[in-house]
Amino acid sequence: MSEDRVGLGVPGCVVIAEVGQAHDGSLGTAHAFIDAIADEGADAVKFQTHIASAESTRGEPWRVKFSPQDASRYDYWERMEFSEEQWAGLKRHADERGLIFLSSPFSLRAVELLERLGVPAWKVASGEVSNLPMLERLLATRKPILCSTGMSSWGELDVVNEMARAASVPLTFFQCTSAYPCPPEQLGLNVLEELRERYGCAVGLSDHSGAIYAGLGAAAVGADVLEVHVTLSKKAFGPDVPSSLTFGELGELVRGAKFLARVRAHPVDKEAAAGRMEEMRRLFTKSVVAARPLEPGHELAESDLDYRKPGTGIPAARWRDLLGRRVDRSYAAGEQICATELES
Repeated sequence: MSEDRVGLGVPGCVVIAEVGQAHDGSLGTAHAFIDAIADEGADAVKFQTHIASAESTRGEPWRVKFSPQDASRYDYWERMEFSEEQWAGLKRHADERGLIFLSSPFSLRAVELLERLGVPAWKVASGEVSNLPMLERLLATRKPILCSTGMSSWGELDVVNEMARAASVPLTFFQCTSAYPCPPEQLGLNVLEELRERYGCAVGLSDHSGAIYAGLGAAAVGADVLEVHVTLSKKAFGPDVPSSLTFGELGELVRGAKFLARVRAHPVDKEAAAGRMEEMRRLFTKSVVAARPLEPGHELAESDLDYRKPGTGIPAARWRDLLGRRVDRSYAAGEQICATELES
């Protein structure tokens, strides 16, 4: 497998399953997500740590007014909060299931909470890229930064890259489109290579398409990490459901991404591979045979030749070399013509 470029201790293509707010404030549901994600073989589970009073104001507008039970966006964030003890339980559960536990902080207080929990890396959401005070705090921990870019210009990403380099902190940039769901025309898989060339860092796709195809495409072109939202059902409640994968789809993505990572880690030398196919070539290629019964001394013409398996005789590719030569013995129709039984 290829090296660990992201800094999470996982070689190859890392698959992160994003719960986000799909738990809808239910601690039990959040734990159920951990088990389901682990069962499908993903490498990491990611949440979002919201503390309403530290990140928002009462006047924050809705992105999508989806909730009939929350009077405001602020009320919604409050309902999504877990206590530090509850977050610790979720991390402990993830550890027990062999999952890397990640959560995007949306305030400095959330950073401090997650730092106390011992998260191994920081996922920076698209809307936090310009939050330089928080970014400086994250970099001070020296833990890897995984940064989405869905709302960022190249200039803003240049700043993040310079800060990470100055701090000697591993950086991964995610191509991300802040559309829910994201249509194919806006995925921008081409940006993966642009990010890699511009910054020389690990790259990933934070996908909101709601299907496995974009993730598999990204894995095929060398993404180091994939992040996808997950949902218990396409009929579930919440604003991210249309941009999420079911657990069956997550399993398909995990298997496909790991398969493609192995493919990319083992480039094939076509010439050497052909050389290893000699036995198969004998089975499947064609030899020159007599198209009709031939008598000794017969001068071979094109109409005398046919081509049949196995490829243990004169290769069909050399048929022109036989024209005008005479056979030394009789041949039955379909019998391989032998080079040593031809007159010079």
